[in-house]
Amino acid sequence: MSFSKELRKESEVIFQGIFEHPFVEGLGKGVVPKEALIHYVKADFEYLNAFMNIYGLAIAKSSTREDMTYFYEKIGFILHSEIHPHNNLCDVAGVAYDDLQGYALPPTADHYVSHMKSAAQQGSMGELLAALLPCPWTYLEIGHYLKDKYKPEPNHPFYDWITFYAKEESASVTTGLREKLDLWAETVGETEKEKARQAFIKSCQLEYAFWEMAYIQEEWPFKIAAEEV
Repeated sequence: MSFSKELRKESEVIFQGIFEHPFVEGLGKGVVPKEALIHYVKADFEYLNAFMNIYGLAIAKSSTREDMTYFYEKIGFILHSEIHPHNNLCDVAGVAYDDLQGYALPPTADHYVSHMKSAAQQGSMGELLAALLPCPWTYLEIGHYLKDKYKPEPNHPFYDWITFYAKEESASVTTGLREKLDLWAETVGETEKEKARQAFIKSCQLEYAFWEMAYIQEEWPFKIAAEEV
Protein backbone atom coordinates (compact mmCIF):
# COMPACT_ATOMS: atom_id res chain seq x y z
CA MET A 1 0.00 0.00 0.00
CA SER A 2 1.36 3.41 -0.95
CA PHE A 3 2.00 6.03 1.73
CA SER A 4 -0.87 8.22 0.53
CA LYS A 5 -3.26 5.25 0.60
CA GLU A 6 -2.20 4.55 4.18
CA LEU A 7 -2.94 8.16 5.08
CA ARG A 8 -6.35 8.05 3.41
CA LYS A 9 -7.25 4.84 5.23
CA GLU A 10 -6.22 6.28 8.59
CA SER A 11 -8.24 9.46 8.02
CA GLU A 12 -11.43 7.70 6.89
CA VAL A 13 -13.44 8.79 9.95
CA ILE A 14 -12.56 12.44 9.26
CA PHE A 15 -13.53 12.20 5.59
CA GLN A 16 -16.87 10.68 6.57
CA GLY A 17 -17.41 13.44 9.09
CA ILE A 18 -16.79 16.02 6.39
CA PHE A 19 -19.27 14.37 4.00
CA GLU A 20 -21.91 14.42 6.74
CA HIS A 21 -21.30 17.99 7.88
CA PRO A 22 -24.46 20.13 7.55
CA PHE A 23 -22.69 22.69 5.34
CA VAL A 24 -21.56 20.01 2.90
CA GLU A 25 -24.92 18.23 2.97
CA GLY A 26 -26.54 21.62 2.48
CA LEU A 27 -24.59 22.08 -0.73
CA GLY A 28 -26.03 18.79 -1.95
CA LYS A 29 -29.57 19.67 -0.88
CA GLY A 30 -29.26 23.16 -2.37
CA VAL A 31 -29.87 24.95 0.92
CA VAL A 32 -27.07 26.71 2.86
CA PRO A 33 -27.64 29.84 4.97
CA LYS A 34 -26.57 32.99 3.14
CA GLU A 35 -24.43 34.11 6.07
CA ALA A 36 -22.56 30.79 6.07
CA LEU A 37 -21.81 31.08 2.34
CA ILE A 38 -20.46 34.59 2.82
CA HIS A 39 -18.33 33.59 5.80
CA TYR A 40 -16.94 30.65 3.85
CA VAL A 41 -15.96 32.70 0.80
CA LYS A 42 -14.35 35.45 2.89
CA ALA A 43 -12.17 32.90 4.68
CA ASP A 44 -11.47 30.67 1.68
CA PHE A 45 -10.29 33.56 -0.47
CA GLU A 46 -7.55 34.35 2.05
CA TYR A 47 -6.87 30.66 2.71
CA LEU A 48 -6.23 30.08 -1.00
CA ASN A 49 -3.90 33.09 -1.08
CA ALA A 50 -1.88 31.33 1.63
CA PHE A 51 -2.07 28.08 -0.34
CA MET A 52 -0.42 29.84 -3.28
CA ASN A 53 2.26 31.22 -0.96
CA ILE A 54 3.03 27.64 0.10
CA TYR A 55 3.24 26.52 -3.52
CA GLY A 56 5.87 29.25 -3.80
CA LEU A 57 7.77 27.71 -0.89
CA ALA A 58 7.48 24.35 -2.64
CA ILE A 59 9.14 25.88 -5.70
CA ALA A 60 11.96 27.11 -3.46
CA LYS A 61 12.39 23.57 -2.05
CA SER A 62 12.32 21.96 -5.50
CA SER A 63 15.50 20.67 -7.08
CA THR A 64 14.22 20.06 -10.61
CA ARG A 65 12.59 22.30 -13.18
CA GLU A 66 9.87 19.69 -13.59
CA ASP A 67 8.82 20.14 -9.96
CA MET A 68 9.14 23.92 -10.17
CA THR A 69 6.88 23.94 -13.23
CA TYR A 70 4.35 21.70 -11.51
CA PHE A 71 3.91 23.98 -8.49
CA TYR A 72 3.91 27.08 -10.68
CA GLU A 73 1.05 25.65 -12.75
CA LYS A 74 -0.92 24.85 -9.59
CA ILE A 75 -0.76 28.52 -8.61
CA GLY A 76 -2.39 29.26 -11.95
CA PHE A 77 -5.13 26.71 -11.23
CA ILE A 78 -6.11 28.58 -8.07
CA LEU A 79 -5.94 31.99 -9.74
CA HIS A 80 -7.85 31.12 -12.89
CA SER A 81 -10.01 28.08 -12.11
CA GLU A 82 -10.88 27.98 -8.43
CA ILE A 83 -12.60 31.34 -8.63
CA HIS A 84 -15.51 29.59 -10.38
CA PRO A 85 -16.87 27.71 -7.33
CA HIS A 86 -16.47 30.89 -5.29
CA ASN A 87 -18.53 32.80 -7.84
CA ASN A 88 -21.24 30.12 -7.66
CA LEU A 89 -21.54 30.58 -3.89
CA CYS A 90 -21.58 34.36 -4.25
CA ASP A 91 -24.32 34.19 -6.88
CA VAL A 92 -26.49 32.10 -4.57
CA ALA A 93 -25.80 34.43 -1.64
CA GLY A 94 -26.57 37.48 -3.80
CA VAL A 95 -23.26 39.24 -3.16
CA ALA A 96 -20.38 40.38 -5.34
CA TYR A 97 -17.20 38.30 -5.10
CA ASP A 98 -15.02 41.42 -4.96
CA ASP A 99 -16.87 42.55 -1.84
CA LEU A 100 -15.81 39.43 0.09
CA GLN A 101 -12.07 39.80 -0.41
CA GLY A 102 -9.47 41.17 1.99
CA TYR A 103 -10.97 40.11 5.31
CA ALA A 104 -9.01 38.82 8.28
CA LEU A 105 -9.06 35.05 8.75
CA PRO A 106 -11.36 33.67 11.46
CA PRO A 107 -9.60 31.68 14.23
CA THR A 108 -9.90 28.22 12.66
CA ALA A 109 -8.76 29.33 9.21
CA ASP A 110 -5.90 31.28 10.81
CA HIS A 111 -4.85 28.11 12.67
CA TYR A 112 -5.01 26.08 9.45
CA VAL A 113 -2.86 28.54 7.52
CA SER A 114 -0.33 28.70 10.35
CA HIS A 115 -0.13 24.91 10.40
CA MET A 116 0.52 24.70 6.65
CA LYS A 117 3.11 27.47 6.71
CA SER A 118 4.90 25.85 9.63
CA ALA A 119 5.07 22.53 7.79
CA ALA A 120 6.31 24.27 4.64
CA GLN A 121 8.89 26.51 6.30
CA GLN A 122 10.26 24.19 8.96
CA GLY A 123 9.58 20.73 7.58
CA SER A 124 10.65 18.58 4.67
CA MET A 125 9.12 18.56 1.22
CA GLY A 126 7.11 15.58 2.39
CA GLU A 127 5.63 17.50 5.31
CA LEU A 128 4.75 20.36 2.97
CA LEU A 129 3.01 18.01 0.54
CA ALA A 130 1.21 16.17 3.34
CA ALA A 131 -0.07 19.42 4.85
CA LEU A 132 -1.42 20.60 1.47
CA LEU A 133 -2.92 17.34 0.21
CA PRO A 134 -6.09 17.11 2.36
CA CYS A 135 -7.52 20.28 0.84
CA PRO A 136 -7.76 19.10 -2.77
CA TRP A 137 -8.35 15.49 -1.74
CA THR A 138 -11.32 16.17 0.52
CA TYR A 139 -12.87 18.55 -2.04
CA LEU A 140 -12.45 16.00 -4.80
CA GLU A 141 -14.25 13.37 -2.74
CA ILE A 142 -16.91 15.85 -1.62
CA GLY A 143 -17.61 16.65 -5.26
CA HIS A 144 -18.06 12.97 -6.15
CA TYR A 145 -20.01 12.26 -2.96
CA LEU A 146 -22.52 15.04 -3.64
CA LYS A 147 -22.74 14.30 -7.36
CA ASP A 148 -23.45 10.61 -6.72
CA LYS A 149 -25.86 11.17 -3.83
CA TYR A 150 -27.88 14.14 -5.09
CA LYS A 151 -27.36 13.86 -8.87
CA PRO A 152 -27.70 17.62 -9.37
CA GLU A 153 -29.16 18.97 -12.59
CA PRO A 154 -27.93 22.24 -14.16
CA ASN A 155 -30.71 24.16 -12.36
CA HIS A 156 -29.40 23.05 -8.95
CA PRO A 157 -28.18 26.14 -6.98
CA PHE A 158 -24.75 24.62 -6.40
CA TYR A 159 -24.42 22.67 -9.64
CA ASP A 160 -21.30 24.56 -10.71
CA TRP A 161 -19.61 24.08 -7.33
CA ILE A 162 -20.33 20.35 -7.16
CA THR A 163 -19.37 19.57 -10.75
CA PHE A 164 -16.19 21.68 -10.54
CA TYR A 165 -14.78 19.55 -7.74
CA ALA A 166 -15.96 16.29 -9.31
CA LYS A 167 -14.27 16.88 -12.67
CA GLU A 168 -10.95 15.56 -13.96
CA GLU A 169 -9.11 18.88 -13.73
CA SER A 170 -9.69 18.95 -9.98
CA ALA A 171 -8.75 15.28 -9.65
CA SER A 172 -5.39 15.95 -11.29
CA VAL A 173 -4.34 18.21 -8.40
CA THR A 174 -4.89 15.42 -5.88
CA THR A 175 -3.26 12.81 -8.11
CA GLY A 176 -0.17 14.93 -8.68
CA LEU A 177 0.36 15.74 -5.01
CA ARG A 178 -0.18 12.09 -4.03
CA GLU A 179 2.36 10.92 -6.58
CA LYS A 180 4.97 13.37 -5.31
CA LEU A 181 4.31 12.45 -1.69
CA ASP A 182 4.55 8.72 -2.44
CA LEU A 183 7.83 9.15 -4.29
CA TRP A 184 9.23 11.16 -1.38
CA ALA A 185 8.10 8.52 1.12
CA GLU A 186 10.07 5.85 -0.72
CA THR A 187 13.32 7.72 -0.03
CA VAL A 188 13.01 8.52 3.69
CA GLY A 189 12.84 6.70 7.01
CA GLU A 190 9.98 6.14 9.40
CA THR A 191 10.72 9.23 11.47
CA GLU A 192 10.29 11.54 8.49
CA LYS A 193 7.16 9.71 7.34
CA GLU A 194 5.65 10.04 10.80
CA LYS A 195 6.11 13.82 10.69
CA ALA A 196 4.37 13.91 7.31
CA ARG A 197 1.60 11.66 8.65
CA GLN A 198 0.96 14.04 11.52
CA ALA A 199 0.88 17.01 9.13
CA PHE A 200 -1.66 15.21 6.92
CA ILE A 201 -3.97 14.18 9.76
CA LYS A 202 -3.90 17.66 11.28
CA SER A 203 -4.86 19.20 7.94
CA CYS A 204 -7.73 16.70 7.63
CA GLN A 205 -8.97 17.68 11.08
CA LEU A 206 -8.75 21.35 10.11
CA GLU A 207 -10.63 20.73 6.86
CA TYR A 208 -13.58 19.54 8.93
CA ALA A 209 -13.13 22.46 11.32
CA PHE A 210 -13.13 24.91 8.38
CA TRP A 211 -16.61 23.77 7.34
CA GLU A 212 -17.81 24.13 10.92
CA MET A 213 -16.19 27.56 11.18
CA ALA A 214 -18.11 28.75 8.12
CA TYR A 215 -21.39 27.16 9.19
CA ILE A 216 -21.44 28.77 12.64
CA GLN A 217 -19.82 31.98 11.30
CA GLU A 218 -16.97 31.78 13.78
CA GLU A 219 -15.35 35.07 14.76
CA TRP A 220 -12.62 36.16 17.16
CA PRO A 221 -13.93 36.62 20.74
CA PHE A 222 -13.31 40.38 20.76
CA LYS A 223 -13.42 42.79 17.85
CA ILE A 224 -10.55 45.21 18.39
CA ALA A 225 -9.96 46.73 14.97
CA ALA A 226 -11.74 47.08 11.64
CA GLU A 227 -12.64 43.70 10.14
CA GLU A 228 -10.90 44.34 6.84
CA VAL A 229 -7.13 43.82 6.68
